[in-house]
Amino acid sequence: MSVPGLVIRAKQVVLPQGIGAAAIHISEDKITTVTEYGDFPSSFELIEVDGRSIVMPGLVDSHVHVNEPGRTEWEGFETATCAAAAGGITTIVDMPLNSIPPTTTHAGFAEKLAAAKSKCSVDVGFWGGVVPGNTSELAGLLEAGVVGFKCFLIHSGVDEFPNVTEEDLRTALPELARLGAILIVHAEVPGPISRTGIPACHSAIENAATANENGVLPISPDRNVCPTKYETFLASRPRAAENEAVDLMIKLAREFATRVHVVHHSSADALGALRAAKSSGVRITAETCPHYLTLAAEDIPDGATEFKCCPPIRERENCEQLWSALSDGTLDMIVSDHSPCPPEMKLRESGDFLAAWGGISSLQLRLPLVWTEAKRRGHSLDDLGRWLCAAPAQLVGLQNRKGRIAPGFDADLVIWNPNRQFEVAGQKLHHRHKLTPYEGKTLSGVVEKTFLRGRKIYDDGEFVGEPRGTMLVHKTR
Repeated sequence: MSVPGLVIRAKQVVLPQGIGAAAIHISEDKITTVTEYGDFPSSFELIEVDGRSIVMPGLVDSHVHVNEPGRTEWEGFETATCAAAAGGITTIVDMPLNSIPPTTTHAGFAEKLAAAKSKCSVDVGFWGGVVPGNTSELAGLLEAGVVGFKCFLIHSGVDEFPNVTEEDLRTALPELARLGAILIVHAEVPGPISRTGIPACHSAIENAATANENGVLPISPDRNVCPTKYETFLASRPRAAENEAVDLMIKLAREFATRVHVVHHSSADALGALRAAKSSGVRITAETCPHYLTLAAEDIPDGATEFKCCPPIRERENCEQLWSALSDGTLDMIVSDHSPCPPEMKLRESGDFLAAWGGISSLQLRLPLVWTEAKRRGHSLDDLGRWLCAAPAQLVGLQNRKGRIAPGFDADLVIWNPNRQFEVAGQKLHHRHKLTPYEGKTLSGVVEKTFLRGRKIYDDGEFVGEPRGTMLVHKTR
């Protein structure tokens, strides 16, 4: 005889109305009700959560580069979604670039869906892309199920996903407004970067192809900068590149009444403009990432290219301003921007920051990274639930299904111990590649169990059952 339902009860549950003891009733895939701790049917299966542990909604990460098909050696749906499950993440949204083909056409999206089939341990949504000349594809991509669209204002690092200009956006934005679709933006413009006079190596793929047999890219003797110093790379991506890009997107969002979202924001100088725009009714939101909140430029050693990302990790005072912007709502959420590559593309042997691929793999570590620094600053579990669960779900139109523990929502849950500590060891991560700037860092917050739609998928270091993640391609708005 089958069990009619499941109850998970705990003394500390992150609920929309606050933290408290509760019993979460689950039937099939959904939460049916949330009651007081002792109120549940005796016929239900019961899971008692240790009093030291927290039950939160399954995390939602709306910024993940999976890279499959075409560059599966960089990551892939199997490894990325296993890392997500181990990190308490039950929904990821895949970026439209770094796969081949990119998700900029209906045909490219079909290839992406075929590549993901039967491989995913968590639920997966998909971003489409805006590139020069593909405006006619946007309606078909949205109808096929993408959650919205991404563009770059600067070279993306891969030639098959070219950046757009203001002129390109003036063609695409009226169509996005007509469709009611959101545009997410890599907000750096090339002008301030060019004006630094520091040589830029846009394509790490080409760099890797020209490296010697040891994976070392020769450093040109005529360079007038030292490419192994982090301060050189930081100077090559000035805050002005982000500031001017944010100003441009505020102007366009206001002009076209389009929803715009700034991804992986790092420049504290632009926070005032974002704050003022939001206060005046411009439909703009913004995210930041764990690496901008937990790392500081002053601490990055020479040649440590595992720390390279774009925009760059900035100074400690900049980091503190980002935390303040999260507190006051100027920044809406924290996502991973999981951007992996094969270790040889990081050019660790030469330590050339200008030539190495820019991206940090942190999907599995997002919860403990953020919690370790958030609790030190006095932030609450409510804050964590908003930044890591509810806000990303709302961004991608899943606010009535994901990111909260409430009746009618998917029974996506993570049980974790906020006080238990561990030391990061890259070899224990489930990402395809193990190089990480967090190696050896002591973090608080250990994920114990993850449930996807009412079924346990991760349990104290072990994956449970076959992959049962679904493709979130049905209209949710």
